[in-house]
Amino acid sequence: MIKVILLLSILCALRPAWVSAQTNIHEHGSDNVDEQAKENEKVELESIEIIAHFDKQAILGLTASAQTITAEQIEAQQTTTFLPAINSIAGIRMEQRAPGSYRLAMRGSLIRSPFGIRNAKIYVDEFPLTDAGGNTYLNLIDPASVASIHVLKGPDGSLYGANSGGVIRMQPKGFDVFQNQGSISSNAGSYGLFQEQWSIQRRVNDDYAFSIDQSFTRSDGYRDHSALNKKTVQTAHKWRYANHKEIRFLVLYSDLHYQTPGGLTESQRQANPRLSRQATAFTPSAIEQKAGIYNTTFFGGITHESHLSDKLTHSLSLFGSNTDFENPFITNYEFRKEKNAGLRTYFSYKNSNHQNAQWQMQWGLETQKGWNNLENYDNNQGRPADLQTKDDLNNHQTSLFYRVMVDLYNRWTIEASMGLNQVEINYTSLKPIFEKGNIDFGNILMPRVASSFSFTDDLAIRASVSKGYSPPTIAEVRSSDNTINTELEPETGTNYEVGLRWEPINKNWYTDLTVYQLDMDNGIVRQVNQAGAEYFVNAGEIKQKGFEATISAFLISPNDERLIQSLNLQSALTYNHYRFGKYQVEDNDYSRNKVTAVPEWVWTNTLSLSLAKQVGLNISHNYTSTMPLNDANTVYSDAFHLIQLKGTWDLNLSSSKQVQLFTGIDNLLNEAYSLGNDINAFGNRYFNPAATRNYYAGVQMSF
Repeated sequence: MIKVILLLSILCALRPAWVSAQTNIHEHGSDNVDEQAKENEKVELESIEIIAHFDKQAILGLTASAQTITAEQIEAQQTTTFLPAINSIAGIRMEQRAPGSYRLAMRGSLIRSPFGIRNAKIYVDEFPLTDAGGNTYLNLIDPASVASIHVLKGPDGSLYGANSGGVIRMQPKGFDVFQNQGSISSNAGSYGLFQEQWSIQRRVNDDYAFSIDQSFTRSDGYRDHSALNKKTVQTAHKWRYANHKEIRFLVLYSDLHYQTPGGLTESQRQANPRLSRQATAFTPSAIEQKAGIYNTTFFGGITHESHLSDKLTHSLSLFGSNTDFENPFITNYEFRKEKNAGLRTYFSYKNSNHQNAQWQMQWGLETQKGWNNLENYDNNQGRPADLQTKDDLNNHQTSLFYRVMVDLYNRWTIEASMGLNQVEINYTSLKPIFEKGNIDFGNILMPRVASSFSFTDDLAIRASVSKGYSPPTIAEVRSSDNTINTELEPETGTNYEVGLRWEPINKNWYTDLTVYQLDMDNGIVRQVNQAGAEYFVNAGEIKQKGFEATISAFLISPNDERLIQSLNLQSALTYNHYRFGKYQVEDNDYSRNKVTAVPEWVWTNTLSLSLAKQVGLNISHNYTSTMPLNDANTVYSDAFHLIQLKGTWDLNLSSSKQVQLFTGIDNLLNEAYSLGNDINAFGNRYFNPAATRNYYAGVQMSF
């Protein structure tokens, strides 16, 4: 079967359809209405459309919980980080333990997150950023180079390979260029922050467009030993070389270095939250060992799209990456060389001959291969010394998928999909002893059945049942304790979900409600040994129940004649009722405890205010409740309210050139909080204090 699909893929070609959503504002009226009518004129939100599961459709009838973040939302706050934008989505939580050190969880905890991403599959356009070993270096991406972010929540392994939390697609600038444009920006702020970015997007003709994005970011960091230095260059090209045939091409180069200050105890945090990890009688300090991350990565891919007929299309994507990774740690100095290559291809057949009964189906595969060379040396104050361990791990994962969808009377959508997933790791230990082995997680079927029914033109309900599957990543099988763990089992579980969407006819507001339950077996949990090195164990069953609510509305409809021209509110509420099932580690019984690193409540709000004279103000609020930091539930983080402000003033220099002056405040309330905690930390070093109130300002020229 695989050989047949591969052969057909190479002979044909097409572009995949995916998650692309855009919310635009437009005014309804007539050129002949009087001023009073204009003043009372309603401004509407266009119906949101999302290309999910290979087809573009209105979000009202979508069978999955989904959301889109636009470039405007990313730029509404500080552009050095994705945090404010991504945290505005219900059910997703992003943390940053130090500048550049991201962690992200979709409908889950951060109890397993060696390289930041838990249970999610992330793509850049059609190219998986999540590598063959399951690691995702999200911090390589510059936020200003992203045109939009599209999110599908809940297990979707039937179509996108191993995941149990959901799928994220980041759409780069350059693939949808409608006019020539560019920008240059620079900003500086507290704690040595400096950033410069420039972007050029050109539409050469009707058939060819491209973009080039470059950025440089540095920061000294709030805490001792938390500096960041990051350089990125990205280029994307789209070429329609013949009727119904096009090529998309993406290359990203990122050179990233950030220091890792390490966790503090509660007493250290109270005495001086700006400290880095201190030395003990057994281990040196983070500063002594020059603890940090060095990551130089080339990432790229090419997609070919071909419409073979008015009903049949084909997509073929080739992608790969090369990473040089260094990690001086407290107890060792690690070098990793990681190479990845892969292919994603599918056929799509759509039949719209009958107006009241339309159907489509897709079938294809995604396969990835990874080669990982890992060497660990003694760390002699930031310099590698004697060799400790040397291992080669090669991994391979493949997903075969099939989907069928039927749309009846443009009201009732029924879809079913099935993925056959296989993950395998071959390892060779060369030091301290020679050992070869194979870890085969076997073949697993991942079905999904879903339906959406529109009662009226503005109200729809949906329901789905899907299986989640998340095998251990390379970084969990061979974690920082430098041993290969052959005992870890994949996480598996079945997700039951119902939801309601309401989008009134006048479309000046939108709401989405979701309730789900995911019973996870063999949950993978992070543990830390006496030296501070992490390792992972299976925790048995984890019961995950959740509620998510999202609303977007114009509190004041746009009108250029007023002082307050518009006021928009976006609010997202998340409730997590996550509990361990039967879970025991040695003599410690953690059964029925709250799941580590999961806050029960998260509430985010964003107010966007437009004033006369092209002045704007964006206010972002994030409330996160307390959460347990260890499996025993004996240590909790503090709840916090984080408020961020950004003000802008746009000046028109000419019809084609504009300047924007902006300034912002982070942590307006001067909260003492930790935006990224260390879980099950040895020696009670749980806390990574975030910056107190700080400021930034900058300028951007658009042309």
